[in-house]
Amino acid sequence: MSDSRRDLLRWQFDLNWALFEYHLERLRPEDFLWEPGPNCWTVRQSADGTWVPDWAETEPDPVPVPTIAWVSWHIGWWWSVATDHLCGRPPRDRTEVTWPGDGQATVAWLRDLRTDWLAALDRLDDPDLDATAAFPWPGDPQYTVARMIGWVNAELMKNVAEIGQLRMLRTHQGH
Repeated sequence: MSDSRRDLLRWQFDLNWALFEYHLERLRPEDFLWEPGPNCWTVRQSADGTWVPDWAETEPDPVPVPTIAWVSWHIGWWWSVATDHLCGRPPRDRTEVTWPGDGQATVAWLRDLRTDWLAALDRLDDPDLDATAAFPWPGDPQYTVARMIGWVNAELMKNVAEIGQLRMLRTHQGH
């Protein structure tokens, strides 16, 4: 018996998540805001205590090296918006997605995003997967919900690798 498309996408997600858990379990609070070089994007605490990510409407050249804090915020942003679309909710604006802080608060936030995503994913059937996706390619009918889920899997894999690499660099540099 062959797997359904949804089951295959779920398997791919679960594989990515297993690698993420490997790194999440090993992150220390001081890893999140560690800056690996002079040109970094991070999150900064505003006067009201909210964490605000560095951002530019046009990507700078060279692209700044992100901190683990920034990458984890970035995951939270695009994943929240993808889940909003998948659930038929109005998508959040980038500025509405705030980083919860270093350490366990961020790890718990990311795990909650996973729970929400899987609940939405598990409700889908083939006609749902074939529907046009409005994210991340607005207005292009060739992109389906199945492709959006594939994009989420690829984006998560890339961001997990970035977090893992930053964590390992920091560990091996003795910080």
